[in-house]
Amino acid sequence: MVVSIYVFLILLSFSALYPFWNGLVISFNEGLDTSKGGITFWPRAFTLDNYEVVFGDNNLMNAFFISISRTVIGTVTAIFMTALLAYGLTKNHLMGKKYYTIYFIFTMYFGGGLVPTFLLVRSLGLMDNFLVFIIPALISVWNMIVFRTFFKSLPAGLEESAQIDGSGNWGTFFRIVLPLSGPIIATLGLFTAVAHWNDWFMPTIYIFNEKLMPVQTVLRRILNANLIQEMNNTLSPEIAERLAKKSLTSKALINATIMVVTLPIMLVYPFVQKYFVKGVLVGSLKE
Repeated sequence: MVVSIYVFLILLSFSALYPFWNGLVISFNEGLDTSKGGITFWPRAFTLDNYEVVFGDNNLMNAFFISISRTVIGTVTAIFMTALLAYGLTKNHLMGKKYYTIYFIFTMYFGGGLVPTFLLVRSLGLMDNFLVFIIPALISVWNMIVFRTFFKSLPAGLEESAQIDGSGNWGTFFRIVLPLSGPIIATLGLFTAVAHWNDWFMPTIYIFNEKLMPVQTVLRRILNANLIQEMNNTLSPEIAERLAKKSLTSKALINATIMVVTLPIMLVYPFVQKYFVKGVLVGSLKE
């Protein structure tokens, strides 16, 4: 019975990981050779030409900078503002606490819709503005609830001791609460960072300046366009001339582009994995 369970889990893991591995292999394989089929576990004709094209695309490199900036700034500000809001809602002496809570939870189930949101963003002057990635995502109600639950689970004596020593709410929050919130900050921070990194829809609505497009939006356009022609238009003349004589296909270039876009955020997971169980379950265990 135990052996069959392990076999099942191995097959399940293989079915989940193989498509990614196959895409990685194809990205390192020569284009015309890939078009013949039969590429499975290892490159048949190893080449770095596909990645040379990807990293020679000026638009894609600029998009990487936008995505990294958006992910870092958006994650830090969103986690800080959400944690600050959650900490305030843990205070029993807060006037209107019950109504604030109902107001925030109401927004989880009912939204204004795409058109009212677009009109609001435009009226705030956030169209074609980097801040459109940051400001609308400052508060996550679900993250706020998890933060609040975690803060309530902290021993009340810690805050009382800090107040006896003369620490106010700000001092208690920064010196006591945040340092003890490492697991929940790491977990929700990762979720927030992944959401920022993977978002391609918002820029298609609010951003028209090519220099402000994040990498996921650029990747979507590449996948929907004539890939080789699209990239050749943005490559430097030296790289374009050098690659003109090489065998490139859209399938190989697409896989190389996907690998470049996917790997950075995947590399973050091992560093926060140990916080997942404690961080994710805290919102479901206590309230």
